[in-house]
This record gives sequence, C-alpha cells and structure tokens, in this order.
Amino acid sequence: MRSRQFDLLKWIACGATALALALGPMAASAAKPAAAKSGAVVKKTKVTKTAKATKVQRSGKQKAKKVAVRAEPARPSFGQISGLHATGDELALKSSVALVVDQDTDEVLFSKNPHAVLPIASITKLMTALVVTESNLPLDENLTVTQDDVLATAGSKSRLKLGTQLTRGEMLHLALMASENRAAHLLGRTFPGGLDQFVGAMNTKAHELGMMDTRYVEPTGLSSSNQSSAEDLARLVRAAFEHPIIRQLSTSLEAVVPVGQRPTQFRNTNGLVRNPEWEIGLQKTGYISAAGRCLVMQTQLAGRKLIMVLLDSAGKYSRIGDAERIRKWLAETPLIPSAIAAQPR
Repeated sequence: MRSRQFDLLKWIACGATALALALGPMAASAAKPAAAKSGAVVKKTKVTKTAKATKVQRSGKQKAKKVAVRAEPARPSFGQISGLHATGDELALKSSVALVVDQDTDEVLFSKNPHAVLPIASITKLMTALVVTESNLPLDENLTVTQDDVLATAGSKSRLKLGTQLTRGEMLHLALMASENRAAHLLGRTFPGGLDQFVGAMNTKAHELGMMDTRYVEPTGLSSSNQSSAEDLARLVRAAFEHPIIRQLSTSLEAVVPVGQRPTQFRNTNGLVRNPEWEIGLQKTGYISAAGRCLVMQTQLAGRKLIMVLLDSAGKYSRIGDAERIRKWLAETPLIPSAIAAQPR
C-alpha cells in the first residue's frame, strides 16, 4: 500500500516537472516582446526629452513668464490737493487756475483762482530768459554742459549730452522753445557770481515787477518750490514781451543745433504756434507733477492783445484744449462788458 502511494507521488512530481519544462520556453518568448516594448517606450521618452533640451539649448531662449505689473497712480498736483479743481467756471476749463487780461488796458476778461500760489514748472524759464537778456551777457559766447548741469537735472529728459558746446544764444533758444532743462541750468550756472547769484537776480527782478507771491530757488522749474500766481505771471509775460529776442525765440517752430558730432533738431513744446488760427507773440509751457500742465501766452484774439495764463491743468492736452475754449469764447463774445469770474462750487 505504501509502495503504491509512493509511486503515485513520484508520478505527480514527474508530471509537474515535465509541465514546467514544457511551459518555460513559452513564458520566456512571451516576456521578450513585452520587455522589448517597454524598453522602446523608455528609449523614446529619453529621446524626446533630449530633443526638447537640444531645441531650447539651440534657441537660447525660454518663454518668459507673464508678470502682472501694477500701474502706479499719478501723483496729485498741489492744486488738486488744495481743492482748487472744485472751482467751477462757465467754460468748463480743466485748469484750476486761469487768467485772461487785456495787455493794453489791464482789464481782466476771465479769471479763475488768480491769486492761488502754485508751482509753475518750466514757466520759470521765462524769468531765466529775462534775467539773462537784461544782463547783456554776450550771446555768442560758447558754453559747455558740465557734470553740474547733468546732476542738477537728473530725472528729466535732455538731449544735451555732457560736453555739448553751444553759444549762450543757442542755449537761451533751447530753454525757451524746447524747454531744455540743462540749457536753463547752464545759463544760471554761468551767470557772473554763479548760480546763487543768478537765483537772487531772479527773485530781485520778480520783486521789481510787483510779483509779491513769487519765489524762485533754481532756474529750470524742476523744483516745486518755484511758485507764483496767475496775476504775477501776467506781469512777467508783459515784461518779457518787451524784449524782441524772447518773443522770437519762444515762438520759433524748431531749431537744429550741433550736439556732439551730429545736428539735432529741437521743436517747440507748444503746438499752438503751428496753428494758423493763433497769432502768438510769446509763449512758454511747463509741466511737473506738482504743477500740472501750465501755459502762458501773449496773443491777439478778437482784435485785442491778450495775456493768457493757465496753471495746474489736468491731462496731457488739456491746457491746449482750455486755450481753444477761451479763444472760441472770445470769438463769440467780441464785446465783454465785465470780467467773468469763476465761482467755487
């Protein structure tokens, strides 16, 4: 009995061994394609990554990530801070300060906050020109832009590079017409006695003209401490208009001067001088954030010689728009019985 059981177990073991031997080659052959297929996928993945790396390396550029930049709000002007823009007027001017005066009779035709004292930006250069002109310094004397001029006007645009040489007359032209800050600073720096003496002469002249609300600390207008009122600036325009050279240079359309080794063109900052509907005898523009957009002019409108002052205008082209509103208003109202004064809202 035991012998039969042993033989049965031996037979089963032999059968299992034979079955294993028979199935072994089949399992191995089935495993090879799978392994080959898996290896092909791995190999393909590696090639794809390598190709991408090679493509990036060849181009030398990667897609830049988009970064959101928050725009900084414009800094308010002194006039906006003090609430002057709350003053309404029948012409809906964007300037918080406006004054129109008859040059011959001193009659006030339009006024809006005429006594407000505000920064005047590059309107300053009109006094700079007046002091230079009345000092009778030689206009053909060559002057050179130095590091002092560059540092004093840092942060503002200028095409007068370090070492640029021009005559005093050319510097005066660029300061009035193109509002060149380095030219204006150079005019003050080269004044007899230096810059401090020049600024003193500016304030002395202002006092002589009765500009009691006016103060200057430098000759360009970049400082917000250069301040005045519309009434004072009307006096300045009247005095500057007496000098033909200031009238001519401030209203010229453009000028070409040598800057370094190449001629450079400068254009008038006041587009109205190119407008045939305007007859402008003298002008000056100005802008810094503390002052807003500013404009002073001597012009002939409605058969009268007028002095126009616009200060603290909100918007890049708003001072031009305000000047046009005043011109059209005067054309439609040739006989003005009394001054028009704006009233606070």
